[in-house]
Amino acid sequence: MDPCLSFVTLVVRDLAKSRAFYVGGLGWPVAFESPEEVVMIRVGERIMLSLWQEAAAVAELGPIGRAEGAPPITLAHNVASPSDVDRVLAEAGPAGATVVAEGVARDWGGYSGYFADPDGFRWEIAYNPGPIGSSVL
Repeated sequence: MDPCLSFVTLVVRDLAKSRAFYVGGLGWPVAFESPEEVVMIRVGERIMLSLWQEAAAVAELGPIGRAEGAPPITLAHNVASPSDVDRVLAEAGPAGATVVAEGVARDWGGYSGYFADPDGFRWEIAYNPGPIGSSVL
């Protein structure tokens, strides 16, 4: 199997609220949607972010587990500079995100901060000055 990631699916409690955040708040364009079930957003040349209403997901996946604290996954959005990190975090709050960590210099040499979407999924906004960071811009 080739290393490939085609979809990142977030099982969300309230699809309308998540759609309002990602589409209305952040301004990301819808590639496909099925009302009350799923909204798909192209986030890269060959990758989609899928927001899947929990009730619809349970029918296919089985019971969904939720617990207190951050979900055990992070999503990352890399940017070209530390000031871009601060700008994106500042834009995310009015869109409906909760900024959970302001941008700071990291031990690994970059600069990053985090926001949580309406379901608590953490997005890292990062400036990574290394070759991996450059390769994803």
